[in-house]
Amino acid sequence: MTKSRFLGWMAVAGLALDPMASTAMAAPEDIIAARQAGYKRIGEHTASIRNAVAAGQDVAPLAGLAKEIADWGRTMPTLFPPGTESGRDTKARPAIWSDRANFDKAAANLATEADKLAQLAQANDKDGFARQFKATGATCGACHTAYRSR
Repeated sequence: MTKSRFLGWMAVAGLALDPMASTAMAAPEDIIAARQAGYKRIGEHTASIRNAVAAGQDVAPLAGLAKEIADWGRTMPTLFPPGTESGRDTKARPAIWSDRANFDKAAANLATEADKLAQLAQANDKDGFARQFKATGATCGACHTAYRSR
């Protein structure tokens, strides 16, 4: 892991421990960097899960990745405070702030679906996990469509 990647993930972890206090004191550029690092990490987890499902591997070892995705769904909204609408090449759409209730709901949906994914992983239910992975991915796609610029 590179130093910058490690530091980016540590920023996400620090914000996850006390997101409201941390984001209140952090510079907007740092908050944007932390959320981008978080999205990158979740993308890596999603790719790992997709590859494991495609290969027919046991899914029990994926429970931690699914849990981390669920935790991200709970933390993510705290990384979009007012003042982080622009800067550092953010792809966040203004709708995040103007339609905040629905953005928060979309993040909560991700957490709920990823929690289900983690439970199926713990049970090593390959078929259920594969179906739930699609449902979890659909929550990501819905949020990207509404709240992320390409």
